[in-house]
Amino acid sequence: MSDNRHKIHFLRELIPTFACEPGCHDCCGPVTTSSEEMACLPRKSAAEQAAALERLDCVHLGPDGCTVYEDRPMICRLFGTTPRMACPRGRGPATMIEPEAERLVHGFIASTRQVLV
Repeated sequence: MSDNRHKIHFLRELIPTFACEPGCHDCCGPVTTSSEEMACLPRKSAAEQAAALERLDCVHLGPDGCTVYEDRPMICRLFGTTPRMACPRGRGPATMIEPEAERLVHGFIASTRQVLV
């Protein structure tokens, strides 16, 4: 496992989880992610990517929500776990992410090559 894959695993463990509202995709849009995280996601065709971008949706958004929820990128995991990226429907974990953990996640994102999901 690469050094970044270890960091990704470690940082994902720091992000609290919560149940999204079923069927909601208010936070799902085009996002960027690290090459390592992108490599874990199914490849989509250029046509699928272009159509999703035109709709301002994530290419992995399906009729019932995120089709890659278990493998979703860290940026997606942050939505709703920090006041800076609050859930528009008021959902969130019982305890928000620790500020230091959020800083580490954003630092990792800033330090890696990002690609459009």
